Amino acid sequence: MAQLYGREWTRDELMRRAGLVTQLGSVREVELRDGVGRGVRCAEFETGSGLAFTVLLDRGMDIGACKFRGAALAWEASPGPAHPAYYEKDGLSWLRTFHGGLVCTCGLTTAGAPSIDDGESLGLHGRISHIPAANAWVDGGWREDAYEMWARGRMREAVVFGENLTLTRRVWTHLGSSTIHLRDTVANEGHQTTPHMMLYHCNFGFPLLDEGTELLAPSYAVRPRDAVAAQGFGVHSTYEAPIEGYAEQCFYHDAIASDDGYATALLVNRAFQSGQGLGISLRYRKAELPCFTQWKMVCAGTYVTGLEPANCWVEGRDKDRANGVLQFLEPGETREYSLEISVLDGQTAIDAAISALPKA
Repeated sequence: MAQLYGREWTRDELMRRAGLVTQLGSVREVELRDGVGRGVRCAEFETGSGLAFTVLLDRGMDIGACKFRGAALAWEASPGPAHPAYYEKDGLSWLRTFHGGLVCTCGLTTAGAPSIDDGESLGLHGRISHIPAANAWVDGGWREDAYEMWARGRMREAVVFGENLTLTRRVWTHLGSSTIHLRDTVANEGHQTTPHMMLYHCNFGFPLLDEGTELLAPSYAVRPRDAVAAQGFGVHSTYEAPIEGYAEQCFYHDAIASDDGYATALLVNRAFQSGQGLGISLRYRKAELPCFTQWKMVCAGTYVTGLEPANCWVEGRDKDRANGVLQFLEPGETREYSLEISVLDGQTAIDAAISALPKA
């Protein structure tokens, strides 16, 4: 049943009171009409609980802006959700069209830092977030007393004489829900073994991220990526107010999974709205996404933290190959991934989520 307005409702009870279900919550397809985003198709979701978010159909079906009762959860980068025609692949040029957003997908054949691997020059974080969806399906419907809203589509990353990979994505939620579900299937439809790197760049910003915000991510071990991160290792799990000239820091977590195989990371701001409290829970299956990178960037003007479950690290494909951790897809092979992102509304929800975290 739908949890709305402080109680549970059956389908019949709600539809006796509403002319259209869109009066209560909806998903609709829209198109951006201005600036560098002109022509980008989007799916806009409103669940009725206060959760609203946008799926960028022409940007790898990434999840862009996300708000809860008007308060932003996701960080939105200054380039905005630019049309994929503006994509620049070399070096760090990916950053010119990095939209930030709740989920920015990195891959499918490379992720992380630019590198030269096996004779191929690879730019930052790969191409997939700039590939438009084909056969996009945006809709909603009743499943007994639950109303489900979804966006579904398929992206193909392919080149003549090279890789031919597809990513089939489904993003969905329910009427009255404060949880977003994402499920991906990556398939090698080519005839050659292909490197496969997959990283979910989940980006959180103000006001969820603010001075005193905490990361709670149960881990067997945490290590800094480099000497810069080592300087901030002692306070890696807490966040400061914006700092002029702050240099990004990354920390690698060996996450602890629960009995169901899911690892969980919480980002909580207990001081939000004079102590009311706001947080998010990010859940993912560790077996498919064994790596977890925390990106801490509390610089004035670029104030963001990234929580990044992945099947790779972020130092480049050449490094993963050299370290023996680079993954491959054989012809005809598929991989499945899933994320679950939930809003923690208030101190009671935060405390319950903390108590449910796995222990070492």
